[in-house]
This record gives sequence, C-alpha cells and structure tokens, in this order.
Amino acid sequence: MFRVSTNMPNDDMQYRLRRKEEELSSLQAKIANQSRIRELRDDPLAASHAVRYDSFIRRLERFEKNTLDAKEHYHFVDGYMRSAIDIMQRVRELAVQGANGIYTREDTAKMGVEVNELLKELVSIANSSGTDGKYLFAGDKAFTVPFRISEGTVDGLGREAPVRVEYRGAGADRRIEISDRTYGKLDIGGGEAFWAEKMIVASAVDSSDYVVPGESSLLIDGVRIPVNPGDNVRAIAAKINDSAAPVKAYIDPETRGLVLEGTEPHLLRLEDEAGSGVGVLRDLGLIRGNSEQGAPNWAAGARVSGGSLFDVVISLRDALLSGDQQFAGGQGLGGVDQALDNLGTRVADIGSRAERVEATWGRINMEIPNVTESLSREAGLDLASASVEFNMLDLAHKAALQTAARIIPPTLLDFLR
Repeated sequence: MFRVSTNMPNDDMQYRLRRKEEELSSLQAKIANQSRIRELRDDPLAASHAVRYDSFIRRLERFEKNTLDAKEHYHFVDGYMRSAIDIMQRVRELAVQGANGIYTREDTAKMGVEVNELLKELVSIANSSGTDGKYLFAGDKAFTVPFRISEGTVDGLGREAPVRVEYRGAGADRRIEISDRTYGKLDIGGGEAFWAEKMIVASAVDSSDYVVPGESSLLIDGVRIPVNPGDNVRAIAAKINDSAAPVKAYIDPETRGLVLEGTEPHLLRLEDEAGSGVGVLRDLGLIRGNSEQGAPNWAAGARVSGGSLFDVVISLRDALLSGDQQFAGGQGLGGVDQALDNLGTRVADIGSRAERVEATWGRINMEIPNVTESLSREAGLDLASASVEFNMLDLAHKAALQTAARIIPPTLLDFLR
C-alpha cells in the first residue's frame, strides 16, 4: 500500500501553478519586447538570422548618420566656396577696371584699397569652421587655423596690411564610411581649394650621380612611393610618374636636378619617410627636411613657382596701389581667372561628392525598412494571437487558483499565500 500524504496535492498544485505563471511571464515578456524569441531554444535558426539582421540594421543606421554628417559638411564647404567665388568675381571686375587706361593712379589706388579688404574676407572664409568647431579647410589638422596672415607695411596704403598668407593645415585625407567597406573623401584642403597656379619645384642640385643609399619611401601629397637601394634619379622620376600622386617628374636638362610639376593647381606636399634614416627628397635638393608645422619646407636653392589665390590677390592689390595697369590687366587678371577656374572645379568636386552621399543616403533608407521587415518575419510576434493566448493562460491560471482554494485545506492555502 502507498500512503497518500496531504502534501502531495499541495506540491502538485504548486508545481502546476508555477508552470502556468512561468508561461504567463514568458509570454508577457515576449509581448513587451514584441519578439517571439526570448531565448535561443525558442527557435535557434530564427534567432541566428535575427541576430544577423539586427546587426545589419545597426550598421545601416550608423551609415545613415555618417551620410547625414557628410551632407552637412559638404553643404557648409560649398556655401563658403561659393562666397569666395563671388568675392573673386568682384576682384576680377576691379582688375578689369584697373587695367583701363582712363583711370588715374589715385583711382586705381582706391581700387587697391577695396581689393585689400576683399583679401581679408577671403582669408576669413578660408579659416571658417563648421558646427563641430573644426576648420573646414585645414585637412587632417582640423583644429589648426589653416591660413596664417603675415602683415607688413604696404606702399600706397599707409597702414599695415597682409603681405603674405601661408597655409598651415595638412592634406585632406580624412574619410568617412558611408556604406559597408565604402568610404567617401570628406575634406578639401585649403592647399587645394584656395590655390591658383600649378606648382613647380625644381632642384638646383646636380643629381646625375645620385643613388638611393637604402630602402625608403617618399610621400607626395600623401601618396607613398617606395624606392629601393641603387635607384638613380631617373628611376625615382619614373616611380613618381607611375604613382597616383598628381605630379609629373622630370630631369632639368640644364641643372640636371629633379623637377616636380603639379598636374592641377594645389600646394605640393613633399615628405621623406620618417624613421628610415634616408632622405631622398632632401638629398635631391627639394626640401630641407620634413616640416612638423605643416608649412612647406623647401630647400634653400630650390626654385618654387605657382602661388595661391591669396598670392594672386596680393600681387593685384599692390599693382593697383602703384598704378601698374599693365600688370593688373595681364598677370593680375590672368591669375584671378586661374583662381576662379580652380574654385569652380573644386565646387564641382564637392557637388559630386554631395550627390554621391545623397544617393547613398536614399539607398540606405530603402534598405533599412527591408531588413527590418526580414527581422520582423524571423523574430516578430503576432500580437493578436499572443493576446488571445495570454488571455487563455490568464483564465486557466485563475481557474487553477480557484480550484486549489476549494480542494486544499485552508491551512495549506494560507501557507501558499
């Protein structure tokens, strides 16, 4: 015979009630999270798919924010560069007027005063910053003022004025990820946007017998060009021409020195690889050494030509102040036109980047709902069915409690409470 204890129905009832309460709690959590998967054992295959979809959605949301940040950045850059174009158009009008022979020296001097004020505004635009406090045209040195003014006494002006504007920023190498493993170039450096002429850097050192002493590299506009021991100057020039750097290299037939000429108006950035112990560009007489300030560090005997937009405006101002109408209508006007052409090209470049980011943003905003739908299909909860099931479980749980209250003696019921 088996002895039936009064604890048996009590224990059994507690077990059944706890099972129902656990089912209620699990279903309530699923309804709160709007997901039918609370634990991996609920549906292992769907859970693995859901994790992948959820991760992909998070990446898409990150890319969406990046594209919005890039759009805002391009909007600011485009606005300031268009303002610079408007100012340069006014400078061009003054150059054309100043070249007209009907004006006296006093008249052209007044034009020079206006050009001087426009020059200051151009520098102010070039030193503009975005909403995040970073300078728009400083390249990688986003917290460094990109252009520094050196003032001095200017004949015909009667006061100190800018006599030199030097770029202190860096190359525009910052990129932003706008889709999976796809990056967009974010910045445009001041050495690109506010330049007027193609630069030429010519060495005065006879390099016909030069041989690279050790393995090293040189950097031109951020492009790394490796050189090997035993390479002569012609091999170096060939490697530069085969690289992606926007320069062409050749040997000057008279000085037999290496010459680097930009293929577009911009400030050439020349560096030797740090830490290698070999300075190829230094040995060839192009630079004195790597500059840590960001400013050009040309060798003492190197011939450098090709100025910035500010150099052009300063030269035009000085010509107008002195009444040199021939210069104003010749080199001055020609330099302004070159600066305007370069500004227009850079604005078009920024516009194309903005269009690409806009297209990427639109595609991402189509992908997010599609992936969200896939996630919902794998892990989503049918709220109507879950609500019906929850009500049934709740009703069964209440019925079980009422039945237990009648079957189990009051003392045990008090214990359960």
